[in-house]
Amino acid sequence: MSEAVPAAGGRDRLLIDIADLWKTYAMGESEVHALRGVNLQVHDGEYVAIMGPSGSGKSTLMNLIGCLDTPTKGSYVLNGRAVGQLDEDELARIRNREIGFVFQTFNLLARASALQNVELPLIYAGVPLAERRARAEEALKQVDLLDRAKHHPNQLSGGQRQRVAIARALVTRPSILLADEPTGNLDSTTSREIMVLFERLHALGNTILLVTHEHDIAAHTCRIVSVRDGRVAADEPVAERTLAHAGAS
Repeated sequence: MSEAVPAAGGRDRLLIDIADLWKTYAMGESEVHALRGVNLQVHDGEYVAIMGPSGSGKSTLMNLIGCLDTPTKGSYVLNGRAVGQLDEDELARIRNREIGFVFQTFNLLARASALQNVELPLIYAGVPLAERRARAEEALKQVDLLDRAKHHPNQLSGGQRQRVAIARALVTRPSILLADEPTGNLDSTTSREIMVLFERLHALGNTILLVTHEHDIAAHTCRIVSVRDGRVAADEPVAERTLAHAGAS
């Protein structure tokens, strides 16, 4: 199996530095504060779950981390770049090159093969055909799906489609994999298989942020950030969290 290519730099390198981040929406004459002064740091090589109930602000936080939305106030520095100072074109480049997105609904093109789906971000980045084909095949190898490269999404199981989506996220060799409820459409057995894959990718050097509301999924990560009422309510290593729960039972 080919190895992932980690971003340059050591594991002490700060990839995400969020300080006093707010997101406020106008609802008629009133305001809704989806985020209320969030502080969060993530270093190279970490594997972090962002947890919280519906309406907690975790999805808003994910959208800001993924540069899909902009904060009302506060600071967000991604891999040394102040996101709030970037224009739309620069944000699009950040999304394409720095962040590999994995969604609950896979978001694959039905008429494209697995290989063609994985190639898409490289097409947008202007990578030449031969290079993008080689990199797409390498990414499919990383998720154990190269033998399905010519299959279309309707010829693949749900777990295989999510593996294609993960390969597509890996193909740009991003600084961060950002996975939003990646097992939400999968049965329990397939969910475990996908989480084992994420653990393997993390072991190869990938930095992973996983948004979930499921405790058993979050338990696969190394650190859990709990969001409630737009704030970080807890930020704990998984091992310490598990020991604390065991002692309390």
